[in-house]
Amino acid sequence: MASNEPAHDAGGRRRRVAPGDAARLLFLQARAWVRSTPGTHTWLLILAVTSGILAAVSPHIRGFLLHHNSTNLEELGSHPVRVLIVSALWIESPQAFLPYFLFYEVVHAPAERRLGTRRWLAVVAVAHVGATLISQQAVFLGIHADRLSPSMAHTVDIGVSYGLAGVVGVLTHYLRPPWRWLYLAAAGGFFAYPLLLSGRTYTDLGHFTALLIGLACRGLIPRGRAAPAPPRYRPRRWRP
Repeated sequence: MASNEPAHDAGGRRRRVAPGDAARLLFLQARAWVRSTPGTHTWLLILAVTSGILAAVSPHIRGFLLHHNSTNLEELGSHPVRVLIVSALWIESPQAFLPYFLFYEVVHAPAERRLGTRRWLAVVAVAHVGATLISQQAVFLGIHADRLSPSMAHTVDIGVSYGLAGVVGVLTHYLRPPWRWLYLAAAGGFFAYPLLLSGRTYTDLGHFTALLIGLACRGLIPRGRAAPAPPRYRPRRWRP
């Protein structure tokens, strides 16, 4: 049974914490963290299951699942609502689950705690859907202008990165100047730089679009939760 003794002895000296107590405390803290961010960790659980499925099946079945749940032009034209939802429940490469797990804990979980689950989910949904539709519209125009191959209408467009980029954007409003501007410059540069390269893709456009959508979601932040904007400087009127 874990001891309930204080962390210091009678002489005021810090006592050594038993390994069992430390493990129990760590477990309780982890459980409290998960309970405070149910949306993030439910999503992670689904991604763990779908990533495990992709890792276990044959390459042929894996390709079928990715294309069937993709938000490319073909699937958007046939099953728009279904693919816009289920495409956010898969990761194209099972090996990417661990990096995404870290991103979810560092980005999504803090955002859900600050925004609340419903508002956080609204930001994710708006960024995911908006960035998907805009990037696929760019593919549609590129195909009809003969600048892209018609096969792009069937390409795999799946994953959770648009929602992640949107949340990166909305978190800007929780920082105070000058950290807000430094954070925004770093995030904007990270997502805008690929658009300046010759090998840019519709996915790069989608990421940058999702970031802008997240920035535009300031109205979803509960009142009093965002960092205040810097006061405007008003020169005093000169009086003789």
